[in-house]
Amino acid sequence: MWVFIYKVGSAYTNQPNQQSSAISTVICMALLASPTVKETQPDPLPPFYSISCRVAVIGAGVSGLLAARELRREGHRVVVYERGNHVGGCWIYTPESESDPLGLDPERPAVHSSMYCSLRTNLPRKLMSFRDYPFVAEAVDWSVDPRAFPGHAEVLSYLKGFARDFAVEEMVRFDTEVVKVELLGGGGGEEHGGRWRVKSRKTTTTKTDGIDWSGGGEESDEVFDAVVVCNGHDTEPRIAECPGIQRWPGKQIHSHNYRTPEPFKDLVVVLIGYGTSSVDISLEIASISKEVHLAIRGPSKIAMHDQRHESRTQIKHAQEDGAIVFEDGTSIYADVILHCTGYKYHFPFLDMDEVVSVDDNRVGPLYKHVFSPILAPWLSFIGLLSKVVSFPLFQLQSKWVAGVLSGRISLPSVKEMMEDVDNFYAQLEAAGVPKRHTHTMLTSMFEYNDWLADQCGLPGMEEWEKMMLFASYESLITRPGTFRNEWKEDDLASKGYEDFVRSISGQKDDCIC
Repeated sequence: MWVFIYKVGSAYTNQPNQQSSAISTVICMALLASPTVKETQPDPLPPFYSISCRVAVIGAGVSGLLAARELRREGHRVVVYERGNHVGGCWIYTPESESDPLGLDPERPAVHSSMYCSLRTNLPRKLMSFRDYPFVAEAVDWSVDPRAFPGHAEVLSYLKGFARDFAVEEMVRFDTEVVKVELLGGGGGEEHGGRWRVKSRKTTTTKTDGIDWSGGGEESDEVFDAVVVCNGHDTEPRIAECPGIQRWPGKQIHSHNYRTPEPFKDLVVVLIGYGTSSVDISLEIASISKEVHLAIRGPSKIAMHDQRHESRTQIKHAQEDGAIVFEDGTSIYADVILHCTGYKYHFPFLDMDEVVSVDDNRVGPLYKHVFSPILAPWLSFIGLLSKVVSFPLFQLQSKWVAGVLSGRISLPSVKEMMEDVDNFYAQLEAAGVPKRHTHTMLTSMFEYNDWLADQCGLPGMEEWEKMMLFASYESLITRPGTFRNEWKEDDLASKGYEDFVRSISGQKDDCIC
């Protein structure tokens, strides 16, 4: 049984408070003695001397679940809008795909999930754990796949277990789509005062969690102090530009609509992109297709030990006779082009281009990828980052947002935040980083993670976490087809558990007895 003691007084006000400490002890004793304490995680009491806001959270995926729990822990009143009928967001697998294989038709019935049937995590589960909810397969009732690199069903079970044990589901309005978020009067910052109108409507969901947009539904308007956007970024496909593609007779599909390899049997397939999903899908397709060609920008870093794979340069153009011509002058006749080219940030409910816009996949201006400087702290985004250890990082973002809204954590002035954003953009430009990679972190994740942890009064990444991350990345590069099954847990695993226990026992906002 998990029993939490809630630190109040000095932990939040930076002032000594013996009375608050006494109250903490009473709360702990009451929890331990009460016969009504459930085996699930109780909702923490709000800290004293804090501001309580009414907050709308958009989305019940990883970011939305974390945001909802951290906001309520901080004493805020939370409503989570989820257009599907389950928690889990992009981790909900459905065999259904969209009618438009490229995902370009704005009127298409949208399928939120981009999961393919065989998907397994590319990070070991210990790195994916939330700080106070370990992603383990032992002594839990939700585990269905104990492997170090589990499949998508295990991740979804973990998220459902988290939502259940922390009573997050009771805050979620399922089958409810947010159609518009608008500012109520005034400007941003201190003048705004944090008032938003959120318009939503009920949706009709199918048994596979797709959305029937033609269903219409009851609409409602509600007013909130703050809005936290957690709608994910793996739903709206980005498509590579390919001259001559309109006349090319073959088929095209985006990886968003890939589920199984069977449709590619005996075909010549060209994959565009070289991310993790591209490598996984190409390996799977190679087992059944005639040929697989990877069209990539630079030299291949990942060792593909398969005679059916061939690395190519970027596509120069496509021809009417079915040929695909590459930048190096070589060509092949292909049946299918599979775009593994990522996704676009998409906020159809926000009509605020003068404040926050998406420009070549840069969402901005945002302070530290989270707060709109002009509307801070009343508008925030959680989960925009890619190439990061997302679960624990998004938890830190959630803690930061919750603490800022309660007044426990301070933000710089609007001017200072804008200057920080401008300096960050200038650094990216000087380094030659394309605008579309603004929210891609890679190794800069460590510094960002530790900065967030410091803002929240928590320890940064442990050394074993960095070592495990580098080890898994090296394994992916050298053994892409087998590294998950060949992974050997060494003393990093036991060290990770020891650090986990130590870290949560010393947290400022709660501890486990």
